[in-house]
Amino acid sequence: MSEQITLNKLTDTARVTETLAGKGLTARAASEKAPLFTAAAETLLQMNLPEDAPARAFFIPGRIEILGKHTDYAGGRSIVAAAEHGFCMVAVDRDDQRMRIFADEAAEKTEFEISPDLTPTLGHWSNYPMTVARRLARNFSRSLRGVDVAFRNDLPPAAGMSSSSALIVGSYLVLAGVNGLADSDEYRSNIPDCESLGEYLGTIENGQDFGTLVGDSGVGTFGGSEDHTAILCCRDGQLSQYSYCPVRLERRIELPAEYTLAIASSGVIAEKTGSAREKYNRATSLAGTAVKTWNATTGRSDVNLAKAIASEPDAAGLIRNVLADAKDVEFPPDKLVKRFDHFLAESEQIIPAAGQALARGDMEEFARQVDRSQELTETLLCNQVPETIFLAGCARKIGAVAASAFGAGFGGSVWAMVATEVAEEQIRQWSERYAEAFPESAARARFFTTRPGPGAFAI
Repeated sequence: MSEQITLNKLTDTARVTETLAGKGLTARAASEKAPLFTAAAETLLQMNLPEDAPARAFFIPGRIEILGKHTDYAGGRSIVAAAEHGFCMVAVDRDDQRMRIFADEAAEKTEFEISPDLTPTLGHWSNYPMTVARRLARNFSRSLRGVDVAFRNDLPPAAGMSSSSALIVGSYLVLAGVNGLADSDEYRSNIPDCESLGEYLGTIENGQDFGTLVGDSGVGTFGGSEDHTAILCCRDGQLSQYSYCPVRLERRIELPAEYTLAIASSGVIAEKTGSAREKYNRATSLAGTAVKTWNATTGRSDVNLAKAIASEPDAAGLIRNVLADAKDVEFPPDKLVKRFDHFLAESEQIIPAAGQALARGDMEEFARQVDRSQELTETLLCNQVPETIFLAGCARKIGAVAASAFGAGFGGSVWAMVATEVAEEQIRQWSERYAEAFPESAARARFFTTRPGPGAFAI
């Protein structure tokens, strides 16, 4: 679709399928997404917008975290991929400053004025686009024009695949497009590349400043920029290893065609803005307290755990000793030590070793490192539930090369790397065994396969 996209052109499903495949989605994924774009376009047409109205259309994928549990906001590493499931978003520019968004059904909508004084609706999906609109209105010295948006989404909700971050990215893309934000002085002086944009969008979610772009309260959870970076910057057919604070690409690793990723959404809801928010934020608070305790004891000013570990050759042992002897801090010393030990193992040991093993095709060593990551998230990070523990172990028993839970924890999903030729059979066995063990959760679960897909793109 090199010419101007209009709403009626987006209802040509065959044409959209061809375009999506040309952007890096597999043929199956392209054929599944095209009807979602058509449905989104038809929603806007039902709002009496003209058939020939110029449109913007974006695919915004979910994120699969191969390794890197609660590491990004502490300056650590992760290995990530973009899924071939995500948001199919269609937008038409407006002449005023209002934003109208129609979700999976036209009856589910939100409408608001884009303003620096906007008050987002907590506990509702509209919190995310409203937070984006408010932050952009505060960060860019212009009156922002509005947009009408409709989307369809085939990500399982609150399942650790970053549907909330994908909605933040999508909301940014449509508002940036209509307002030409990439051409502004504020953008050019702060956001030189894709990774920087991912980091900026992470601060929209967590509320931090980014360069001269001043923060606010965010969405109510404190995370990092792993999700946004993966959603924007990953490539089809590849896993990407990043470090954070600032975001830096360390390596890309081709996933051979003989393997694919099987995903099990456990059916245990873990919304970061819902009941799991306090538990999620506790993990970030433990990491922050560990750094503050280290700095207070040593007189240093390290901004995160990764910087503290890198401060001197034997820093890891010194940090552990400081935390074990900590007094008058928010958390018990043993909890701080466990949080530090998890970060040290996951970011500094497991991820480098796993990335190297996968790059050289040593699947046995890769699996060993993934198994260790899963074990430590259960025993040190302590953010798993019986369902995700079972799913990871079960996948290995039925022949998966490797498997691990991912996401914020306290529910969510598990990935398994399986041989492509037996993927459907292993998915069947996996889902059947889960239904036997956890029938109530299994009734809400979803199982599917995906190749690593491309980052967010316009069509």
